[in-house]
Amino acid sequence: MPSDFENRLKKNAKHRFAWAKKQGLTAFRLYDLDMPEWPVAVDWYAGFVHVMEYPSRRKLREGVDAMRAEVRRSLCAALNVEDTAIFLKTHEPKAWGSEQYDKLSATSKIVIVEENGLKLECNLSDYLDTGLFLDHRQTRAMVKKAAKDLRVLNLFAYTGSFSVNARAGGAAQTTTVDLSKTYCEWAARNFAVNGFDSAGPRDRIIRDDVLAWLENAREEFDLIVLDPPSFSTSKKMGRRFEVQRDHRWLVETAGSLLSPGGTLYFSTNYLEFELDESLPDSEELTPKSIPEDFRRTVHRCWRFTA
Repeated sequence: MPSDFENRLKKNAKHRFAWAKKQGLTAFRLYDLDMPEWPVAVDWYAGFVHVMEYPSRRKLREGVDAMRAEVRRSLCAALNVEDTAIFLKTHEPKAWGSEQYDKLSATSKIVIVEENGLKLECNLSDYLDTGLFLDHRQTRAMVKKAAKDLRVLNLFAYTGSFSVNARAGGAAQTTTVDLSKTYCEWAARNFAVNGFDSAGPRDRIIRDDVLAWLENAREEFDLIVLDPPSFSTSKKMGRRFEVQRDHRWLVETAGSLLSPGGTLYFSTNYLEFELDESLPDSEELTPKSIPEDFRRTVHRCWRFTA
């Protein structure tokens, strides 16, 4: 007899696949912790399934093997996929200040997905995240729509998906800044798969500590994307970053690079976050920045205008 989880998956998939086809999406969320007894998020990536478990500390102590086995069985039955097409990871509660984006394996299951008329590379196996934050799809579309003839700066750029959207939207120039060599190279591949040359004068990828780079930057930009980690203890950055404590300085410093009338998009996945009231007037874009395939609010997003 099918489990409640399998039945919900079938119900969700019937609607979601038809919706995604109309939207031109090959990567989207199928199940978003819909039922508390099945604490997983299920994403579809062009024929493959990425599953993130969110077990409680108690559940981790008791063991998750039985639940994990049923999740896999239900996914195979409901989505008509082989078990080898499922990539399951566990989001374990960690102590504040632990390292982010640790490498989990070297399998390197790479898929190219389509979104907003663009192609983006995703790695389903090697890291906790895939290289594409699906919950920021709406904001990427906003940036693409607004970017024509603008100088665009993407900070904490990860794999450069915002930069690629800006370039596709006709940006006069894009500047992509991230500390990670892995993610800078990944961003370059995302440019290349869409036919853009990130080594040319129009698009720059800069590997640097974003905080230090901001302190020394003297350029002017018309549109800035600022999506920092909730926290970082990276030795390369040489300092401890906490978004709640440091966001005022970060927004003000990045905002000082804006041209008159320029726009800064600031977002965070730290859901206990409270925006500093002393910051200039802004427009909060959530919840409309949350895509339709997400049931929960998984980030908050603001738009500042110089």
